[in-house]
Amino acid sequence: MTLNRRTFISMTSIAVAAAASGAAAAATRRYEINLSEAEWKKRLTPAQFNTLRKEATDTPYKSPYLNEKRAGIFACAGCGLPVFSSKAKYDSMTGWPSFFQHLPKAIHTETDTLLGFERVEVECRRCGGHLGHVFDDGPAPTGKRYCMNGTALKFIPGKA
Repeated sequence: MTLNRRTFISMTSIAVAAAASGAAAAATRRYEINLSEAEWKKRLTPAQFNTLRKEATDTPYKSPYLNEKRAGIFACAGCGLPVFSSKAKYDSMTGWPSFFQHLPKAIHTETDTLLGFERVEVECRRCGGHLGHVFDDGPAPTGKRYCMNGTALKFIPGKA
């Protein structure tokens, strides 16, 4: 195919339409817990709101959960859904709490191109809160590194 002005404009229009439909689908996705921005602001600290609802990223090496080694469950700070077991936590040396496996039916993933390249965003399945990203450079048995924001999590000590 020859790339001329008409072909370029057509291809660009198709790409923009596809991106817009993907963004529209994400914006209209319904979760079990749907709150207004004002309701989320009442429920969450400012840091939690920025991470969970505005997709902010924690400063590396600042999470109180980075060195958490007790048995327990890491839950979504927005809705309390258990998302990771301490049994799957490991030190990825990246500065964020990392896990090699999530709990069943705990997360939803989306392709994220916010930084100009593709990453896989991890969201809470129940409330849609932004938890972090998953990468394919983790340890066995999954090969995954779920790199999570500490402000998006709450730790519940006890049996994992």
